[in-house]
This record gives sequence, C-alpha cells and structure tokens, in this order.
Amino acid sequence: MRLRVEQVRRVWVSALIAVASVVAMILLGVGTFEGTAAAAMHDETMSHMAGHMYMTTLRPIQPGDQQKADAIVAAAKTAMAPYQDYHKALADGYTIFLPNVPQKQYHFTSAASGLAAGFRFDPLKPTSLLYTKTPDGGYKLAGAMYTDRVNATEDELNERVPLSVARWHQHINFCKAPKGQEAAYFGANAKYGLLGSITTKEACDAAGGEFRPHLFGWMVHVYPYETDPKKIWATDDDDMGHDNMGHMAMPGMKVD
Repeated sequence: MRLRVEQVRRVWVSALIAVASVVAMILLGVGTFEGTAAAAMHDETMSHMAGHMYMTTLRPIQPGDQQKADAIVAAAKTAMAPYQDYHKALADGYTIFLPNVPQKQYHFTSAASGLAAGFRFDPLKPTSLLYTKTPDGGYKLAGAMYTDRVNATEDELNERVPLSVARWHQHINFCKAPKGQEAAYFGANAKYGLLGSITTKEACDAAGGEFRPHLFGWMVHVYPYETDPKKIWATDDDDMGHDNMGHMAMPGMKVD
C-alpha cells in the first residue's frame, strides 16, 4: 500500500511540474497569451495534436455495460448538483486550471478527489467539474471528469467505465522547451508542448528539451445533462465545448 501511495504521489507531482512549466511560460510573457496562444489553439498546429493524444478503442458491448454506464451518469449528475453555482465549487476546494487562458471548457479540479481516484473509483467524486464560460464572465456547469493513475491498464479502466461506451484518453509526448525557447510552444511552427511537432523522446532530446511520455493520468469526460446518448460520453470538439479531440486520436499508439 505504501508503494502505491508513492506511485500516485509521483503522478501528481509530475502533473504539477508540467502545469507549472506552462504557467511559468505564460508568466514569462511570451507574446500576449490571449492573442498568440489562443490563436494557436485554432490554427494548423492542431494537426500535431494527433501525436499528443492516446485514446482507448471502443470495445464490443458486453451484457451490463450500458446499465453500468447509465448508473455512472446518474451518479455524476448527483455529484454535480451542488455545483451549479461555480462559487460553491471554489469554496469546496476545486481550483480552476489555467483560468486566464481562453478555453472552450474549464476544469475545476479537486486534488483530493484526484488523489483518491488513484486507489478506487467513486462516481460521486469526480476529479474535475467541467464548466463553460458565460458572457458575463461566470461559468456554466457542463460535465465532469473522472481519472485513473497513469499506468492503469485498459482492463482496469473498463472496470471503472466500460470501454464499449466511453473512451478514456491520455495527453502524451510532452516536450518541455529549453529555457529561452518558450515561444516555440505556439504558432504555426510550434515545436514544444501539446501543440508541437516533437512527439518522441529522441526528437525532444535532440532539441534540448525535457521529455515526459505522459502529462497527467487517464481521463474520461461525461456530460450527464445531454439528451443525445452519443453526446453523454462525447470525445470530439464541438460547439458544446467537448474537448477530448477524439477526431485526432490514434488508437494503438502506446507510450511506455
């Protein structure tokens, strides 16, 4: 048990380091983030994201899978009910991931729930609540995100949320830019980060960067307020802000 606690702790430390590197990049003032970075999120650099995303392949439906998934959706709705007002989420310890960065969808994350998720799955305690920005500067609750440890097997993920219904994903192949080259996180010729052209350790080492095969652990999003069953476990970018980028997924591309 002590070893497993240490493994989970390392996952979260690695994640915090990665986030810190992004935040530090922003604080360094690499251009005007709202302009340069936001534009980059919609330009041709998005084509590189296929190399930075791994998604599970949908499995054939098994008896009981849909019922199990439906029960998770109901639990997610229950867990989300107290947080229609985002101020309540903040008061209960959820923190906004990169609140000053323009995003289609904002993750309000509970570090405590994320840590607990490394040991057991509790659909009443999602790691993150998913909000979209409202015109008045507030946030509207849209969904929830569940997580698992980075080295969980797909069979273990299937035990939590059936892979015949939902597709879990990981953000992978992150190359941290060398000091002084932070501008290369953005733009049409981005090299580093999750928008960059570098997707292997060899290329990252050659460019003088620091390679991380995984950024965070396994994740799956659920949108229990959707009426269309296909959108409840959505994995594609669309006007509802579902941001898993399923159209860029490359099933079978494993990372050690």
